Amino acid sequence: MPNAPPITLVMLLGLGFFFGLAFEEFYANANQKRPGGIRTFPLLALTGALLYRLDPTRLLPVTAGLLVLGIWLVCYYWRRLDETDAEGFPNVGLVVPVCNVLAYLLGPVALAEPTWVPVGATVAAVLLLTARPGLHRFAHRVELAEIVNAGKFLLLTGFALPLLPDTPVTDLTPITPHQVWLAMVAVCTVSYAGYLLQRYVAPPGGGLLVALLGGLYSSTATTLVLAKQARSEPAVLRTSNAGIVLATAVMYLRLLMVILVFNRALAMVLLMPLVGLSGLGLVVALGWYVLGGREAQSAGSNALPGNPLELTTAATFAGLFVVISIATAWATQRFGSAGTYALAAIVGVSDIDPFVLNLAQGDASHITVATEANAVLIAASSNNVVKAVYALVYSKGQTLVGAGTLLLLAVLGIAVAVTV
Repeated sequence: MPNAPPITLVMLLGLGFFFGLAFEEFYANANQKRPGGIRTFPLLALTGALLYRLDPTRLLPVTAGLLVLGIWLVCYYWRRLDETDAEGFPNVGLVVPVCNVLAYLLGPVALAEPTWVPVGATVAAVLLLTARPGLHRFAHRVELAEIVNAGKFLLLTGFALPLLPDTPVTDLTPITPHQVWLAMVAVCTVSYAGYLLQRYVAPPGGGLLVALLGGLYSSTATTLVLAKQARSEPAVLRTSNAGIVLATAVMYLRLLMVILVFNRALAMVLLMPLVGLSGLGLVVALGWYVLGGREAQSAGSNALPGNPLELTTAATFAGLFVVISIATAWATQRFGSAGTYALAAIVGVSDIDPFVLNLAQGDASHITVATEANAVLIAASSNNVVKAVYALVYSKGQTLVGAGTLLLLAVLGIAVAVTV
């Protein structure tokens, strides 16, 4: 094994010092002195590194050192099992011995792995150690149903996806079951992230923050919520108008993200149009919100979205994806690009994600990238028209600014599709 550069040992001591400093600061107000700290952790890291250097192949010295450290920690805690903290609980736990073991293992890891591994491990340990109160508060806020939702997400991504065949099962469409499920997972990932942020991060009455996160989840659903709020709470009309535009501006970026996962060429063609439309929406939303002045906050703006991982939602998306895939293939073969554009305008009245992702994963031999890009812009514009109608109807005409901006974005999207 080549000699370790001196900078590695300096970095190792620095990481041990940083870890020990955070450890001592966290337990500064404890009634009992815990093993470890600003001197112990650097020494443990240095010991682990030196023992690793003695035999980097069989790892006998470093393993023996780990056993000695473990035995000492067991003896230490064995003598203190009867002690209790201020709340009456046993004054022992796994965090302290795990921190000591981790400090010891930083030495071998720093010598055997790239620099980012020990640095990342140390930073993660410090963040988890010092974030204890916040993490416990978060754990108390999370409902059992959300844990089940996380299990559904893991099943969708890590269990079901690898089992599906990646070959077409019908001559009606080149899309495979694996592609259908992968598209659903991509959309659910973005939507689920927005759902969690909106549910647990956005503060009550969060105004534009709720609209921004709602755009990641569903700009249509967010438009409906804000339009109803504008009708029932005129005091927050300005925020509702700005939020409707902001949610659609985020929708453009959301489409670009999911397209990039499946079709980089299509994403590059759509990069400037989608970013430009999103930028215009952001400018209008923020400009209207800032220039309009202050207004009352509303608890109603914190309306929660539905869970995007419900089985009915997933099944509906998969069914729409297959149907739209067949319809796209038929329309393209029968009517060429005009058929694709007509279908894009039609699907805009509902969820455009299945159509957009079908284009991103479709058979490139039947449709050009330029046609795909134009179809995406037409579908998004059609969806904007529908959202503008929703905004006017559900707000009883109160959201003229938001609806007008959505119509402007729709016209500009069509103009880009026609001229490109």
